[in-house]
Amino acid sequence: MQVKMRSLPCYGVLIFTLLMSCSVQAEQKKKAAKSQGTDCSQIKTRSPRATSGVYQITPAGFKSSFKVYCEMNSDGGWTVFQRRTGGSVSFNKKWAAYKNGFGNQTGDHWLGLKKVFALTKKKSKNWILRVDLWDHEGGTAVAEYKDFRLGNEKTAFKLHVGKYSGNAGDAIRGAYEGIDQNGFGFSTIDRDNDGCSPCIFGDIAESKCSLSEGGGWWYSRCGSASLNGDWHPSGNHIGWASGLHWLTWKGPAPYSAKATRMMIKCM
Repeated sequence: MQVKMRSLPCYGVLIFTLLMSCSVQAEQKKKAAKSQGTDCSQIKTRSPRATSGVYQITPAGFKSSFKVYCEMNSDGGWTVFQRRTGGSVSFNKKWAAYKNGFGNQTGDHWLGLKKVFALTKKKSKNWILRVDLWDHEGGTAVAEYKDFRLGNEKTAFKLHVGKYSGNAGDAIRGAYEGIDQNGFGFSTIDRDNDGCSPCIFGDIAESKCSLSEGGGWWYSRCGSASLNGDWHPSGNHIGWASGLHWLTWKGPAPYSAKATRMMIKCM
């Protein structure tokens, strides 16, 4: 009888463990059931009449589903991973925030580097990056890059883009020679992966681009594309080192865009 009494707590722990395991499995199945596809392109292909909005996706090999904003256009479904429309959401974040994402999918947000990596890591898939820009005067511009993907975290989510097209200019490869951001890792105020050690601009030495440019980006030598800096309203948007810059589009003085959007589509 004493042996049985001593064994009861063990049986209780075992039952509790089994119940917890079942609960976790049920939750995982529940999350998987909510997933509407691996990405917005697949959702649009499966449901041609799908409209733009927030969807739940699970990229191949990713452990759990997450929400994204899908821009459902006539040319396919685009997964939005960056949007800027104002100053309500600060993009002066550290590495962890840029890795995991922040903001709201229906408004200003950054999806997260590890999620974009999960979407683009299969080299058998060809992704297009589209950058939409809006100025303060009512104008728009676009830059598209074929063969877009990110490296894993060990490479600091290294940027790779292929052939450029559009009317905004190829700011990722630079407004001038030697500033190409293609092939660089992502930098934040607490994680420096740029090409400056330091960079010399006249009589100014820059060792960390994120300190002057603001936010996080694939900086090379404090490059000419940088869309995660401080947002500036009309009348206060020209001349700032930190801003929403695409210097092959506006210049020569740094021009901070009114709004930006970055999104990807699988061909």
